[in-house]
Amino acid sequence: MTESFSNLTRTVLVTGGAGFLGQACARRFRDADWRVVGIGHSNWTDEIARAVGYDHWVNGRITSESLKTLTDVCPGLRVVVHCAGNGSVPYSLEAPLEAYERTVGTTAVLLDHLRRHSSSAVVLYPSSAAVYGAAQDRPLSETDAPNPVSPYGFHKLMVETLLAEHAACFSQRAVAVRFFSIYGPGLRKQLLWDASRRLMLGESVQTFYGTGDETRDWIHVNDAASLLLYMAQRSLTLPETTNLEVINGASGIRVTVKEILTMLAAALNSETKIRFNGAIRLGDPRFYHADMGCANAVGWYPSITLSEGLYNYARWISEIE
Repeated sequence: MTESFSNLTRTVLVTGGAGFLGQACARRFRDADWRVVGIGHSNWTDEIARAVGYDHWVNGRITSESLKTLTDVCPGLRVVVHCAGNGSVPYSLEAPLEAYERTVGTTAVLLDHLRRHSSSAVVLYPSSAAVYGAAQDRPLSETDAPNPVSPYGFHKLMVETLLAEHAACFSQRAVAVRFFSIYGPGLRKQLLWDASRRLMLGESVQTFYGTGDETRDWIHVNDAASLLLYMAQRSLTLPETTNLEVINGASGIRVTVKEILTMLAAALNSETKIRFNGAIRLGDPRFYHADMGCANAVGWYPSITLSEGLYNYARWISEIE
């Protein structure tokens, strides 16, 4: 795309823009009348990129050169939603160096570019509850000490440290949203994707990892994108700060894995019995449940209930399978 942009236009850059959350953010910011530019690994035509939600799209890695190209085409950048990076705990265990480069390395390149060319832009980072790691079965607060148990969690925490560094030393405003379990149409990995495909096979019994008593806190991808937009717009109205703002992104509702799979089976009209093998997966903490007090205090609440979201996810996966 070669469209030029006005300095008067609110412009957001979405990195990792071809991914699950990146595409949701593009749609949400566009619906809020932002000019949306993106970079990621997808060789889209201009027409496809516009349909996804992008006014300008660059297919490629995050490098100084690719970011300079975007800066030249899109002056007046106000917000960066940095979705690029490794999104897999197992991959971080199998290839920790490559996972580090994808997550921490790309962030260092991005922040150095912003320091030199767009120091007034606000960086929104989708961090993860994985930074909390091993914890007791209770709501996790932003003030809790990090305790990651996988390279994925450590890498997310390293990015938060980089954001804090650039906020303190270079006044680059940043918000890290520690998302818990994001789900929704378009998600083709992780628990719900794997479970849905297995529950649709029509077999009498399916056995899953774990005990079933592990807890998770689910947030629909559209709510996740709305929270990022909300925090971006809020940050632009606040006085400049040298502190990284950290906030949880979830529903605040504790759900066991057994409960979520039972609900998913019902949404899929599956009569398959659900069993668990009692095994513990490496790098997978038992309990994740968010304290949403900080998000609620600044005025944000999720709008999509788990039952509604699971129904929509089940309908989507039934249509594509």
